[in-house]
Amino acid sequence: MSDATEKSAGGQFRLLGSRRFAPLFLTQFLGAFNDNLYKNALVVLVTFQSAQWTSMRPEILANLAAGLFILPFFFFSATSGQLADKYDKAMLARLTKLLEIGIMIVAIAGFLVHSLALLLSALFLLGLQSTLFGPVKYAILPQHLGEEELVGGNAQVEAGTFVAILIGTLAGGLLAGAGVDAVWIAMAGFAVAVAGYLASRSIPEAPPPAPDLVVNVNPLSETWRNIGFARENRTVFLSILGISWFWLYGALFLAQLPAYGKIVLGGGEGAVTLLLAVFTVGIGVGSLLCERLSARHVELGLVPLGSIGLTVFGLDLALASLALPPVTRELPVGALLGQSAVWRVLADLLLLGMFGGFFIVPLYALVQLRSTSDKRARIIAANNIINAFFMVIGALAAAGMFAAGLSIPMLFAVAAICNAAVAVFIYGLVPEFLLRFLAWVLIHLFYRLKKRGVGHIPHEGAALIVCNHVSFVDPVILMAVSPRPIRFVMDHHIFRTPLISFIFRHTRAIPIAPAREDAAMMEAAFAEVSLALRDGELVGIFPEGRITDNGELYPFRPGVTRILERDPVPVIPLALQGLWGSFFSRKDGPAMSKPFRRGLFARIAVVGAPPVAPAEATPENLQEIVARLRGDWK
Repeated sequence: MSDATEKSAGGQFRLLGSRRFAPLFLTQFLGAFNDNLYKNALVVLVTFQSAQWTSMRPEILANLAAGLFILPFFFFSATSGQLADKYDKAMLARLTKLLEIGIMIVAIAGFLVHSLALLLSALFLLGLQSTLFGPVKYAILPQHLGEEELVGGNAQVEAGTFVAILIGTLAGGLLAGAGVDAVWIAMAGFAVAVAGYLASRSIPEAPPPAPDLVVNVNPLSETWRNIGFARENRTVFLSILGISWFWLYGALFLAQLPAYGKIVLGGGEGAVTLLLAVFTVGIGVGSLLCERLSARHVELGLVPLGSIGLTVFGLDLALASLALPPVTRELPVGALLGQSAVWRVLADLLLLGMFGGFFIVPLYALVQLRSTSDKRARIIAANNIINAFFMVIGALAAAGMFAAGLSIPMLFAVAAICNAAVAVFIYGLVPEFLLRFLAWVLIHLFYRLKKRGVGHIPHEGAALIVCNHVSFVDPVILMAVSPRPIRFVMDHHIFRTPLISFIFRHTRAIPIAPAREDAAMMEAAFAEVSLALRDGELVGIFPEGRITDNGELYPFRPGVTRILERDPVPVIPLALQGLWGSFFSRKDGPAMSKPFRRGLFARIAVVGAPPVAPAEATPENLQEIVARLRGDWK
């Protein structure tokens, strides 16, 4: 099967049968599993057998181990991003897996000679290996996957990572607690590393976007430089901040689960395992649902939906915890599951994870899609650095709140309230997230939307979008299918339409009036269109100049020609199908006067055609193309 056929032939799970994705997924899965297998086994060993290894207190050792693993992300992420932009990423993946094999040999030696220093060094090196692999993992996806596959690919990577973390953590704890000779734990890690290397050998080539890049080995200056690259695109940088906040929020909840299971639920190790498993399953389900909910499109509307769920179910987890019966003794898992209040806790954890998946997957896909290709790996490296910084801040904040006397449920409540505040702050800075959410809700509340040919809308650079005008929500629907914001030129009366005028204002729509009504407004509108195109933005117009009242196309007006004479940019023809007769159309009288005229979930579609060169984009030619795209389905 050819790549083109394969890309169009199925959903995200089909990627697992593709050489473009499956080897990378398996390499990443085994790496995350091995990291947590070794890390948790070591923590359990030094916690319960600390006297055999050192005189340090177990809790100090556990925190030292966690710190050593995350430390390389601060010092080597900048270098790893440069390497991933300069060299073939498939080759780098194989080299990092060879490094992992060497690290596990160091771990075996550490257990054989009973050296805690060697074991902690191996843990630090595993953190280094993860640091080197991180930019490779995320920057390679846009090279091997199409835009319509990017959400599904990221969803599976995120779901797979969390499942690998859970299984690795459980396996490490079980092996260390079962009295197995520690050398065999390291041998198991060695075998997993070898399997990961064998998987990496099948990753297809991923040519470097910046082969002439001169690597700067100064981590401080390069870190600041990479953050500067990320800040070049405001939406990308704020997406990185959103991703980092998620890791702070998620890590804060995960870190408390062992103590929560014991102190609040009154359970043992089985209860902690259950809590971890439920949260992980939620992340996996939410991540995998992203592709279905976004229709294989980078749907930013899911991000506010995710943040709402993270707040609501974080708060409810705190409230559900307060409703639990007081702990008098340690209960087995079966006894805990006999309490209805525990089921509410588990439901909250599952939904927290699920809405976390809605939140994180589109943000990762957006960063990959909108990052400059020759700087993508370095921008992802900046993301990893900021992620690590936020997680450290979260851990320190949690420690401070515990020192101030807060209980675990109260910590959850504070975190959920902070999440709401962060969401409001980010969506205030980038209205695109909130507006896409409103558009997503509107589309899914009233319609079942199909898309064909919308991939012709460019991901970067100026272009003019032209489309037939059937209803008052046409701009909202086109906004929902476009990979980036569109600035619509629209009649000033429609611009002021109640209910949806909020969306038009915040998408920076350009109101226009006929010359006979307001010549000054018309001239200002054309000037604003020119500025937008020269800034590399997408501009959308409805050349009919009015919403149809008979279902047919009106003649395209000459405004298109005037725009292209001043700024000759590619023109993308689109056609709306199925909206005639909807609540927002003018069939049989004024729009929005007959609720549920077509019923709920009516079928509609947006169809696109390849770009038309400016010289060929006459009103007559564009009208012919749009009419052909629309066909007989009004």
